[in-house]
Amino acid sequence: MGPTNVALVNLFRIDQDLREAQERYDTAARSVRILERRVAELSTKVQATHQSLKEQQTKAASFELDIKTRDEKIEKLRTQQQTARTNKEYQAFLTEINTEKVDRNKSEDEALKAMEAVERIQAELKIQQTQFDEESKKLADLKAAQGGRLADLQAEIDRIKPARQEAWEAVPPRGRTSYERIADKHEGDAMSPMQKPDARVEEYSCGTCNMSLVVDVYNRLHSRDELVPCPNCGRLLFIPAELPPEVAVHKAKEKKEPRAKGGGAGASGAGAAMTRQTAAKSVVESVNKEPEEAPAATVAGDGSGETADAG
Repeated sequence: MGPTNVALVNLFRIDQDLREAQERYDTAARSVRILERRVAELSTKVQATHQSLKEQQTKAASFELDIKTRDEKIEKLRTQQQTARTNKEYQAFLTEINTEKVDRNKSEDEALKAMEAVERIQAELKIQQTQFDEESKKLADLKAAQGGRLADLQAEIDRIKPARQEAWEAVPPRGRTSYERIADKHEGDAMSPMQKPDARVEEYSCGTCNMSLVVDVYNRLHSRDELVPCPNCGRLLFIPAELPPEVAVHKAKEKKEPRAKGGGAGASGAGAAMTRQTAAKSVVESVNKEPEEAPAATVAGDGSGETADAG
C-alpha cells in the first residue's frame, strides 16, 4: 500500500487500542460513576429540602409575629375601650377588637399549617440526609477499593494518547479529512480490512459489512496510494497482513495441452495456453513484476547503410 494508506492503518490500529483502553476504564469506573450520580442526586435533593424548610420556617415565623402584633393591638384596644365615654365609642372599639381577633385567628391557622409543613419537611430531610451519608460512605469505600486499578487504566490511556497524536500527524491532510469524517459517522471505526472468503477464488469482500468488492480493488490498494472506500458502508478499505499478493491473487494451474498433430495446430494451442496463463497472472504481475531492462541494440551495420558480411 502507499504511504497514505500505511499511515492511516497505523492510526486506525492505535485508535482501536485507545478505544479498548477507554472501554476498560469505563467498565471499571461504571460502578463508581453510578454511585457518584446517586450521591449528586441526593445532594441536590437535600439542598432543595433545606431551602424548602427554610422558607416554611420563615413563613411560620412571619405568622407568629403577626399573631403577636395583633395580640398587642387587641390589648391596646381593650384598654382604650375601657375609657370610652359613649356607647358609640365603646361599640366602635368592640368592632375593631373583633376584627383583629378574626384576622389573628386566620394568622394562627396559617401558622399551624406552616409549623406542620416544617415538621414534615424536617422528617423528609432526616431521611434524605441519612441516605446521602450512607451512599457517600459507599462511594468513598468503592473509590478506595478501585483507586489503584483505575489509576493503572488511566495511565494506559495517557500512554497511548501521545502515540495517537504522532500517528495522526503522520497522515497527509487529505487522509485526515476523510478519516475524521468517516470516524465521526461510524463511532471511530473508520477503516475495514479486505477479506477473501474463498482461497480458491479471486473474490474479495469488506471485512466489516461483507459487501462484495470488485477484483481491481486489491490491485488499486496494493500498487497505488489511493483511498478506496467500501461502496456499501463507506469505510476506507485496507489490505491486512494476512492477505499478501501470493495469497490474495488466484493463480490458475498450468494445463498441459495435447500434442498437436500438425505444426500449425500445435502453435495455435501453445498460443491459447499462454493467453490463459497470462490472464490468470495479470494482477500478480501488475503488483510484483519489476520493470525489465531493455535488450541491447543489435548492431546492424557500420553506418554506411550496407549490411555486415557474415562471411
